[in-house]
Amino acid sequence: MNEQKFTFPVREVKTTGILRTPDDVQGALPTVVVMHPISSVKEQTSSLYAKRLTEAGFATFAFDASHQGELHQAPEYIEVPYYRVNDVKWAIDFLNTLDVVDNARIGIAGICGGGGYAVNAALTEKRIKAVATLTGANYGMLTREGDMSPRSALDTLHMVAKQREAEAMGAETAFTQYSPTSHEERKQAGAEDIDTIQAVDYYEEHAPHPNRTNKYHVTDIGEVAGWDATYLADELLDQPLIIFAGEIPGTFGAYRTAYELYDKALTTDKQLKILPETTHYDIYDKPETLDTIMKDLVPFFKEKL
Repeated sequence: MNEQKFTFPVREVKTTGILRTPDDVQGALPTVVVMHPISSVKEQTSSLYAKRLTEAGFATFAFDASHQGELHQAPEYIEVPYYRVNDVKWAIDFLNTLDVVDNARIGIAGICGGGGYAVNAALTEKRIKAVATLTGANYGMLTREGDMSPRSALDTLHMVAKQREAEAMGAETAFTQYSPTSHEERKQAGAEDIDTIQAVDYYEEHAPHPNRTNKYHVTDIGEVAGWDATYLADELLDQPLIIFAGEIPGTFGAYRTAYELYDKALTTDKQLKILPETTHYDIYDKPETLDTIMKDLVPFFKEKL
């Protein structure tokens, strides 16, 4: 397998991506863009999937979200859905310039929040010919639901308004965390949900990476709260679609989102794969879970691209 790291422009900044191709490249290849989860970087789970797909004969491109990861150019640590979706379009612009990429056969696979962003990108980016979500999460929905209280979304937005006012008047930029940095911190917060427990396991214990920074702007919460991954999917999502989720639900909502997306998507060429006895983070890097997924994911992209 060949691996090349590239720096490419995204709006007014640059970010990095890893292009992987099989050793015996002959001509332009079907190519899959692989989007990392929210709070992740390209070297983590997205590269696991990229390597598996490249072993199956595809070119793959796993890249860092702009303003995060390896370069994290200023303004740093932004989590704005418009930017994340727009990143995909710039990544495809870059891929379009490469001889190894067949521009007529580009697909996308997104993990967790990257799955939600991948779906949303495909609504308006028709260079994407096939879409896969892997325990896809709708970050807008999760942000609006918050602590599940009746006024959670409104209370959050009023908090954001106060913070924006303070920063406009000279206060320091405030950041929030994606997930607890340790199990001790998690327990102090009373977070005993399986998704949060395994988030700490994954990011802090068995798959940490120095390029990952567990923070984003508090004011970005307002941008997330007003966004929804599947808005207009019933009108605009016409590409072939495959959805993977574990049957063990958690607070990230991937199980619920999988069914909602399947029901809502305009395309009739769609598949829903619910994996028994599987959690959200099993889909990130559990070897046997990846083996199971690839048995469907590889044929899907081979047929649709």
